[in-house]
Amino acid sequence: MCGILALIHANASETSAASELHEALYLLQHRGQDACGIATCASGGKIYQCKGNGLASKVFRDDGARISDLPGYMGIGHLRYPTAGSSANAEAQPFYVNSPYGMIFAHNGNLINAPELKRFLDYEAHRHINTESDSECMLNIFANELNETGKARVNDKDIFAALSRMYDRCVGGWACTAMLAGFGIIGFRDAYGIRPLVLGSRPSENGPGMDYMMASESVALKQLGYKQKNIIDILPGQAVIIQKGSSPVFSQVQAQKSYAPDIFEYVYFARPDSIIDGISVSQSRENMGYKLAATLSKVLTPQELKEINVVIPIPETSNTSAPCVAARLKKPFSQGFVKNRYVFRTFIMPGQKAREKGVRRKLNAMEEKFANKNVLLIDDSIVRGTTSREIVTMAREAGALKVYFASCAPPITHAHIYGIDLASPSELIAHERKADIIAKHIGADKVIFQELEDLESACAEAVSSGVSFQANRKFEVGVFSGVYVTPVDVGYFAHLEKVRGETRKMKIMEHAREAVANGSAGPREFDIATNGIKVKDGGDIVPASSHDPSGRSAVNGDHSEGKKVEEKEKRKRKRESGEEEADEGTPSPRDRMDISLHNFGDYTG
Repeated sequence: MCGILALIHANASETSAASELHEALYLLQHRGQDACGIATCASGGKIYQCKGNGLASKVFRDDGARISDLPGYMGIGHLRYPTAGSSANAEAQPFYVNSPYGMIFAHNGNLINAPELKRFLDYEAHRHINTESDSECMLNIFANELNETGKARVNDKDIFAALSRMYDRCVGGWACTAMLAGFGIIGFRDAYGIRPLVLGSRPSENGPGMDYMMASESVALKQLGYKQKNIIDILPGQAVIIQKGSSPVFSQVQAQKSYAPDIFEYVYFARPDSIIDGISVSQSRENMGYKLAATLSKVLTPQELKEINVVIPIPETSNTSAPCVAARLKKPFSQGFVKNRYVFRTFIMPGQKAREKGVRRKLNAMEEKFANKNVLLIDDSIVRGTTSREIVTMAREAGALKVYFASCAPPITHAHIYGIDLASPSELIAHERKADIIAKHIGADKVIFQELEDLESACAEAVSSGVSFQANRKFEVGVFSGVYVTPVDVGYFAHLEKVRGETRKMKIMEHAREAVANGSAGPREFDIATNGIKVKDGGDIVPASSHDPSGRSAVNGDHSEGKKVEEKEKRKRKRESGEEEADEGTPSPRDRMDISLHNFGDYTG
């Protein structure tokens, strides 16, 4: 789950595209806090870029000082929430390739056939992939298809044809923006409509013509002067090209296979003041509250309902749903937790202990709201249970007598594969666990979940005024059901666990080194800092010094001949599947800089 943007001004002599994109990054910061970037194009086709790890305020400096280094009348922006790949600075977007035509690319989503694409790019297209990001794969697939034209200059038909061929190769869920140097901006969306993308227009403030802007959420456009009536959704399988000084040109580059927006956008990720695919996020969350109240009335006994003294939301997403629960149950509503707004979303944090500490930093319970009361806590969802357990503990420490915990979403039991890295199935608290076991684990008296059918209805009934809900519309709900809207290869989940393990590896190494440096390291941290770590086939991370099952230390030369043959065959299979790893003898760097363009984000001075 990332945030993407694209903007083109009617007047090609303007130089303020970066300023508006910079402001839009703050409006979509909730979609990605790991890294961000902006690339612009000025007259003459020259591309300028600034990107790096961190919040927009860090990358562009609090006063936006770096924006002055990004002249241009058009540009694209990106906010990264890490999914497949690592968190290195080199993977901050937008990505750039110089051939053909100078292409800049921003991607929100996830490709579930990335290993296959990497193999094609290596052995057939002869294009080098320098990061672990599937976004770079997709850009190079697009670039390779566009290069097939053999033309010095391309037109919109060439681009649409190249996109159509790219869609035939790529599998997954995505929404993307792109820019061709001196040509214009492009936006497109997967054929299932999983990831969101909207397009808005407004009259130019500097002469005739219209300005156009694309974004993951409508709120970014509305805050920059684009009226809701002039904002439309890019449809599944649809692409749009906007050349400088021209109106948008649309094309159905792949037949619509479904209309299934990711329901987690409405549950958690999107801002409540956004409208996505014609559905009001705020209204959908209100509906979730009313339907959850109906479920509570059925699941809880009359005595349990009677003894609830107050309904308290867990900030911030459930702030919209909880008052509706309280109203329908005819119970008092109160804000019992105060949120520190300057702390990251805790489920993004790399380790269990870090997430537990993060909850305490993020929330503070007001004792007067909990003391000697039976409380009903409302949250948007329960992922690992780490946050939920800490919150229940905080409520009891503040004096709560009984704690009932209700989730606006159904139990999350499966991996998310379209760009939201919630957790591995084994880490999900609801994976193969019933509500009573979950309640015991988090310390609540009872846990109640929304029904999936009610969640889907809550969103479907939140269609904005004047918008018709299409008959073929449904939602991507694979995290709740295990049934995904796209075909999924049987080996993909094992690959996903391996990638997740590699992504976490550097963060755990860094944490161990810091623990050693400040004197708080335990035996495991010392082991990791000294000997390093490795990722097992299932994605588990263990110290590199871990013993093998026979009890012998896994040191050089301590392998039987059969073991050597097995490892050789394993490496061969990885090469053939496009998953060949770096030489294990080469240490992973802490970070790497982008090599595509001079990048201001690489420097702190």
